[in-house]
Amino acid sequence: MTEIALWPESAYENVEGERPYLVPHLIKSGKPLAAVIVLPGGGYRYRADHEGEPIAKWLNDLGLHAFVLHYRVAPHKHPIPLGDAKRAMRIVRSQAAEFGIDPARIGILGFSAGGHLASTVGTHFDAGDSSSSDPIERASSRPDAMVLCYPVISLGEFRHDGSLVHLLGDDAPEELRRELSNELQVTEQTPPTFLWHCADDGAVPVQNSLMFAAALASSGVPYEMHIYESGGHGIGLAYDHPEAHTWSLCCGNWLKKRGFTEDLEVQ
Repeated sequence: MTEIALWPESAYENVEGERPYLVPHLIKSGKPLAAVIVLPGGGYRYRADHEGEPIAKWLNDLGLHAFVLHYRVAPHKHPIPLGDAKRAMRIVRSQAAEFGIDPARIGILGFSAGGHLASTVGTHFDAGDSSSSDPIERASSRPDAMVLCYPVISLGEFRHDGSLVHLLGDDAPEELRRELSNELQVTEQTPPTFLWHCADDGAVPVQNSLMFAAALASSGVPYEMHIYESGGHGIGLAYDHPEAHTWSLCCGNWLKKRGFTEDLEVQ
């Protein structure tokens, strides 16, 4: 499918490495549909393929447009991945009419470190720059819903060391680690959230999801969370797992309840 560049070429002057882009997975419909931007995990070191295109196809099956974001990873550090993710939200929202999307129903979904990036967008969004000459930059970067799959949330006690080092470096100041510990950044404006995690996750402790859910509850933000006793980490759609495979069904039901899915009118 056609790749959508996030930034004009002028943005890469004196910047080495890959160019970030979106891969659209659009479906035909007689009316605007909701959309979800997918952020694969990989510890901010790479992007896991099984958490990208297969997820987009599952979302298509639910009647949703999907976009897989190829955000920049190490050696790029913060705030580059966050800038890429916020820019992706702005592109999809500002060009919603062209894509056949309802601009008020744009969600974000992330796995592992991609879950950290998604939750960072959901807790560090902005309304856009109304004075910008770039129409994309005028659009809000706030997701209307978040789906966080075995996410890295905290950069504190229950952090994933690889994500921390690849995103911030070996000697990140405590203030920045707190700023990007997203359980500490939840407000009543944080989008409604679906979370799932496995209790035996040996890479990203389940406390990450538990702390985020507690913060959502304290701020009165609607959420749904599923914790599976076993499954480990990085299992994606988990179709072969006897218990965790149910997350996608539960998530589909939650998205329907949030008004994201509907009966599809195919042309």
